[in-house]
Formats: sequence, C-alpha cells, structure tokens
Amino acid sequence: MHFRPKAIGGALAALATAAAGVLVAAAVSTTPAAAAVGGTGTGYLHTSGNKIVDSTGATVRLTGINWFGMETDNKTFHGLWSSNPWRSQLDTMARLGYNTLRIPYSDDSVKSGAVATGINDYVNPDLVGLSPLQILDRVIDYAGSKGMRVILDRHRPTSAGQSALWYTSAVSETTWINNWKMLAQRYAGNTTVIGADLHNEPHAEGTNPNATGACWGCGDTNRDWRLAAERAGNAILGVQPNWLIFVEGVSCPSGGEPNVWNGENEDCGWWGGNLSKAKDFPVRLNVANRLVYSPHEYAISVYHQKWFDDPTYPANMPAIWDKYWGYLYKQNIAPIMMGEFGTTLQDPKDKVWLQNLLAYTGTGVNGMSFTYWSWNPNSGDTGGIANDDWTTINQAKQNIIQPYLIAPVGGGNPSPTGTPTGTASPTSRPTTPPPTTAPPTTPPATGRCAATYNQTNAWQGGFQGELTVKNNGTGTLNPWTVTWTWPSGVTLASGWNATVTQSGTTVTAAAPDWAKTLAPGASVTIGFTANGTASAPASVKLNGTAC
Repeated sequence: MHFRPKAIGGALAALATAAAGVLVAAAVSTTPAAAAVGGTGTGYLHTSGNKIVDSTGATVRLTGINWFGMETDNKTFHGLWSSNPWRSQLDTMARLGYNTLRIPYSDDSVKSGAVATGINDYVNPDLVGLSPLQILDRVIDYAGSKGMRVILDRHRPTSAGQSALWYTSAVSETTWINNWKMLAQRYAGNTTVIGADLHNEPHAEGTNPNATGACWGCGDTNRDWRLAAERAGNAILGVQPNWLIFVEGVSCPSGGEPNVWNGENEDCGWWGGNLSKAKDFPVRLNVANRLVYSPHEYAISVYHQKWFDDPTYPANMPAIWDKYWGYLYKQNIAPIMMGEFGTTLQDPKDKVWLQNLLAYTGTGVNGMSFTYWSWNPNSGDTGGIANDDWTTINQAKQNIIQPYLIAPVGGGNPSPTGTPTGTASPTSRPTTPPPTTAPPTTPPATGRCAATYNQTNAWQGGFQGELTVKNNGTGTLNPWTVTWTWPSGVTLASGWNATVTQSGTTVTAAAPDWAKTLAPGASVTIGFTANGTASAPASVKLNGTAC
C-alpha cells in the first residue's frame, strides 16, 4: 500500500523536439564555478541566482532522499518496525551518497500528545516512549553527524491524506503557519535543518469555472498558492531568517480541472509540478536569497501521462521540463530542488525517463538539486531505494542515480564523537553496494595499532558503543579483522560497519565486502549493541596485532 496517494491533474499535449534518442542532450550547463565544493557546505545556506550556496559562498548541490512515515498514522518514520535500526538506515543513505534528507510530516504528528507507533522496541530501545518530535530530534542530530542536511516537508494537514489546499476545515491556515513557526524555533541555530517545504503538492480540484483547488497567480487569497506561500514563508523567516523556503508548484494554474466540454485545454501537469506561472507571479519573500522552487516529477508507474506516448519520446521531455520548471534555472531566476521523483522501473520507458531526467539536471556540484522518492520500499507506486528488508538496496535504481550524488562529508562511517545517544544498528550491510575499486592486496601491516572506545548509550540490561581502531602499520590490510574480549555474561546483540560475531568471550569484527581494506593511518569505527553490564572492549587486536 502506498501511503502518499498521488493523482494527476489534467492532460498535457506532448511537446516534440527534433529527434528521439536514448539519452537527450539537453542537460543543464555545468560549467565549473570558482567556489564549488562537495558535501553540503558550511553554515546556513542561501541562494545566488540559480545556485544554492553556503555561508562562504561555495556552491552546494543537495542530492538527497525522502524518508516518509511521519505524515501517516504512525506519526514517525516507516521502517522502524524492521530489523534494521534507524541509525544504520541513515548510515546506508549517507554511504550511498545522499547528502540531504527530506522528511514529510503531518500537522497531526507535531501536536502535543502525539504518539509514535510501529517501532520495533527490541531493535530501537532508545526510541521507546519518545514523542514523534523527539524521534525527529534524534534523526536530525544523527543525520547532522553524518554531514547530511535536513528539509522538513509539511506533507499533509492530517494523517488521513493529502489536500489540494494548504488548509482544510480541520486544520486552518493559522495552525499550518503556527506549526511551521514552532519547528523553526525548535531547530533555530541547528544548521543541519536548512529549510521548509511549505506544503506538499498543491493541486487542482473541481472543474472550471467552479474551481476549488490551488491556483497560481489568480489573486484569490483563499486559493492562490503563490500568495499563501508568501504568507507562510515570511512568517517562518520572521522566526528563522536563515532557512531556505522551498515552494512547490500546482497542477493547473487555474486551480481547477479543464472543462473539456467547453473546449478548454489548460496546460496542467503533476501535482506540485507546474511552476509555469512563477516567472510572471514570483513568490516574494521579505528576506532576500531564500527562495527555492521545488517541483515534483514522476514516471509511468505513477500515472501514464500523454507525453510518454509521444513518438519522439524521450526527446520531447526536455521541452516539457523547461516549460514547467526548468526555465527558472536556465534563466537564472531561482534554484531548483526537485523534491520528489521516482519510479518502480517496471515499464521500460521508466528507466529511460529516469536516465534522461537526471541528465537534464546536470552533473557535478552545479547541477539542479533533488531529493529522490523514496528510501521507503513501501511506496506503492514507486518502491524505494531500500528493498523490503529495509537493509539491502535496489541496485538497478541506485546505479542510475549514483553518478549524480555528492556524498556528505563524513558519510562513510558513523562519527565516533558528536553523535546522539544512539540506538542499535544492523548486523549486516546492504549486499549490493556501489562498485568500488579496492587497493591492491599488500603484505600485512607491521607495527602497532591504536584503539579508542566510546560508549554512546546504556539502558537497563544493555549498552551501545563504538570501537575505533587505527592502522598504525606501514602496509594496507586487505581484509582487516578486529577482535576483542568481554567479561563473561556480556553478549553481542547487533553490530555494524563490520560483520560482528561472538564466540565465548571473544568478539570478531570482520571487514564488510564494501570496505575490505584499511590503509596505513586509516581508521575503522565498529558499532555495536550488547546485553549485560556495560563493559569496554579489552585485548583489542587488529589482524592479530595488539593495540
């Protein structure tokens, strides 16, 4: 079951370009900028023309992923019910190269007294009894320790479903704005949280001339999404002037479905995906350089739009993307952060669509930003990057996205310092990681190793820690193995960043397939949870050498 229903506005006459091809040569120009960096930059972000830049002026490209669930009845992240704990899921996202996390929520989930459900208490003991907002705090803190950024997305007024307008009879505009102000205050000063995606997928409702849905530039304060985005955006900036304001499009600029009986043929597109009127009716914010437009774009697995059947497909697609939202980037009006795009890849045309869409965004740090939909495998019309076990990876999708990802700085391993009081992480990593080139095997390192231990959490009957081991030898270890001992009665519950097993009082952490080598001067951090009295690892050895 898909927990984020998606329907599509009116039809669009497909636009044809010159000739069809497997990959369309219409990507955004990616001339290197003088101040371009990897990762997600330093400090708060702002905009400069069509770029997102950090506090030093260096260009930042957000290449992220959506992790949904907080907008549903569970009121917290989906997959917390799995055997793969939350912290390890974030480890995998960062390792794969996703540097930003877009987090959907509903106003229900941020209410006082809201209760999070669907959590595996055994796997996630540190989340027991926490409110949805407290769990969100944990995720944000840990994502920040990985070098990731976070965008909050008001996905629904209630957990019952999406809405065409930003308010309903049950959730007023005032409630919407006040909840945004609360979140802006809650995370003020936390540079991990960079902005607000004001409302998910405003769209048409009713048939013209009796439209009741979200319009763009129509001037009706009850329906004009552009004006509402200004009111909410400026209210947020009044509390937190450093945030970016992400504004999605509509489906039909009129706010209603075209009346085909009257010969009407309004240009409509995906929910949230039509920004064709944004140049003529721009969102006006009181703080300069804070506006990012955030369209959504989908494939046949979500809805079979007419343009997928154009005889020139996929060569017709860049003109469609240009018209709806790409022109804002190409004309240097504002940055684009494509907030959602995804597919099951079941239809052969969908693979071509995904390849061409990513090529259109451009390569390198100067390309358009995006957050893929989704991490979750339980997204009914797209599936996820994670497979149904929430641990292994859909490599077919990842292989297409991978060349466009700019990994977060520090995303390879959990940081041994600065992390929140943690939770358990999995006993195994994804079985199909991105291809890597391992250094050639060399003789075993000689000399000593160094080991440091950090206990990150403890609870009744158990504890969590991280053991960092550094190769102080002169040769590369391929593979590496770390061993240690615990007192009798202390037993391993789970481990990560290695294949961790226990025999008697000896624990062995063997190099995972995705990180078999340990170069001279390099370190590895092995995380674990254990049952029994908290105890530091003793007699630590690296490939048999005492540390």
